[in-house]
Amino acid sequence: MTISSREFYKQHAERYSQVFHEFIQSDFSNISHSKLADELNIMQRMKGLIPLGARGLDAGCGAGARDVYLYWKDSYDVIGFDAGEENIAVARSQHPEIAHRVFVGDLNASIPYEDSSFDFVTCNAVIQHIERDVVMGSVLPEFARTLKPGGILQLMFKVGTGDITIYDKDYGVDRFFRLYSAEEILQRLETLGMEIIEEEENGLGGVMYFTDTKPVEHCLVFARLNNDGAK
Repeated sequence: MTISSREFYKQHAERYSQVFHEFIQSDFSNISHSKLADELNIMQRMKGLIPLGARGLDAGCGAGARDVYLYWKDSYDVIGFDAGEENIAVARSQHPEIAHRVFVGDLNASIPYEDSSFDFVTCNAVIQHIERDVVMGSVLPEFARTLKPGGILQLMFKVGTGDITIYDKDYGVDRFFRLYSAEEILQRLETLGMEIIEEEENGLGGVMYFTDTKPVEHCLVFARLNNDGAK
């Protein structure tokens, strides 16, 4: 029986957090960019695009809020939210020093922050759990709205068409995911006033792809909101 995303995290939040923290050291496969080896490379690239101490949001921070903790430890003013109460409880238990920086929040609703609140927003492997019309009509526009002019969005999502159910060997369950094409995401970002950050010397950029351990192909992009702000 296929398990819903919400039920999956209710049942497996603590174990998922352990896997999530370990995964940062895992090698990606079928990588389209020579400098993309693991999630540390992604964070390092973001840090090269923003000033030290920049204010950020991790939308869908996951069990343990790993990235919130790592950015905070390096002196970034970052907060995170996740729809799973269990995920936030695990994060606060594992990293009590950031307990006040993580909270329960759902991307199916508006982000509860004012326009131009953040220097950067990250959203990793989250939109695969959300209805397509909500992603296109609300989630991506909310990212653009809450970014400051010139702010950076780092977005990672599962690539393909339609929906898939795959067996997750780490948990012994079938899981459902919604797939997106890079073209539809990039076109929507462009209509919101965002441009893809191209590759620079020693820096990730452009439209990048890799395969994870399930295995499913992912797309990774960095995009900058234009200086006029969200459209």
